[in-house]
Amino acid sequence: MTVELKVSGMNCEHCSRAVTQSLESVAGVERVEVDLAAGRARVDGRVDADALIAAVVAAGYGAELAGS
Repeated sequence: MTVELKVSGMNCEHCSRAVTQSLESVAGVERVEVDLAAGRARVDGRVDADALIAAVVAAGYGAELAGS
């Protein structure tokens, strides 16, 4: 399963790494790709979208499902 998120508040590589680490900490995540320029994150694995959003928000950024 792949989940795509719109992530707000990222403006540097440090932000991108922080979001990547927060997403990787969620159980079931197999792979994370964060596109800083596009403000998007793509997550592969057996994951719950709400858990991914909560992890990003806990790291201090905004997140919602892409296309929302």
